[in-house]
Amino acid sequence: METMVCPMGGGATRLYSALTQTLRSSSPLPLPPSHLDPHQPADVNLDPDFCQQIKVSDPVELLRQCEEALRDRPPRFHRKFTHLGDGDSAPSSTIRVMQWNILAQALGEGLDSFVQCPLEALSWTRRKYLILEEILTYRPQILCLQEVDHYYDTLQPVLAGLGYSSNFCPKPWSPCLDVEGNNGPDGCALFFDQSQYEFLDSVSIRLSAMRIPTNQVAVVTMLRCRSTGRCVCVCVTHLKARSGWEWLRSAQGADLLRHLQNLVQKHAGEPTGAPSTDISLLICGDFNAVPTEEVYRRFTGSPLGLDSAYKKLSQDGLTEPEYTTWKIRPTGECCTTLDYIWYSQDTLRVDAVLDMPTEEQIGPNRLPSFSYPSDHLSLVCDFSFKEKE
Repeated sequence: METMVCPMGGGATRLYSALTQTLRSSSPLPLPPSHLDPHQPADVNLDPDFCQQIKVSDPVELLRQCEEALRDRPPRFHRKFTHLGDGDSAPSSTIRVMQWNILAQALGEGLDSFVQCPLEALSWTRRKYLILEEILTYRPQILCLQEVDHYYDTLQPVLAGLGYSSNFCPKPWSPCLDVEGNNGPDGCALFFDQSQYEFLDSVSIRLSAMRIPTNQVAVVTMLRCRSTGRCVCVCVTHLKARSGWEWLRSAQGADLLRHLQNLVQKHAGEPTGAPSTDISLLICGDFNAVPTEEVYRRFTGSPLGLDSAYKKLSQDGLTEPEYTTWKIRPTGECCTTLDYIWYSQDTLRVDAVLDMPTEEQIGPNRLPSFSYPSDHLSLVCDFSFKEKE
């Protein structure tokens, strides 16, 4: 399979030039696992504090080191899993998925203007440990991240040492590049545990609206579960932000659904060696859309048979959480739901969902804070494959 990647360079100008050339087309671009990435920049400067930790292959030990580095911070959020009893049998193989907009470092310090958050709490020196602590606390098998601007120098090497393979695709015109001292463009990253999943294929998609390429991207990776032989297609995306752009988010969602339907049909029609051609879908993202928006309705009404996992937290099973993001900007306070984990309800079962921290836990200054590194909360779900009828 011929492969292309979204290359990275050493400076903002070189990055911008490379990215706009690479992502000029809206067609899917095949991507290899990042540990095979021949375009990883040679001039990446790994953080000195992380030099030893990057060599740590034990997640428990690495979590302990993160907690030690954060020993002077306020208590972290204590969140519990809600276990669901709607399964007819014990899970044959648990799929733990985390969805999280981690907040790009350049945006947090530069453009996002979190007026109630002290600058010290926004420093990368502190936030890198908080981000890793959150990931290591829940140890997802599949990790979907947005606003990643420290992929090559931090997240990829650290998580690769723990057995994760990954793909990363930056935005063509990342706003991070407008911030002085930036670390390159932000984008979407998808990580998976190589011991649990076999890599089959991956593509990077520049999302279009009415056939016009936009600045938003998605990474789609096809995996095979090693214990069951079942195939799962995982997608991570980040749709256009801000009010007034609802029509664009709807068009981007329609384009993504079209790509996913084509990819699933392509792989279902090919001999994969799996016991069945059934392919399950997991779509994670910051949609920047509340549940009343058209793009949300597009996903609920898609012929792909999708449902939103976090509705399982509600008593009626039909309502999204009150919030997945809670922040204070100069324009005022924003408390709403923008983040989702969509899944194939015909082939996957939701076994557990991580609850949201309370308003009291989050605190009066909201997010981010000394306790939490992002303005978005992580979503974590345990899935299992349904038995075939």
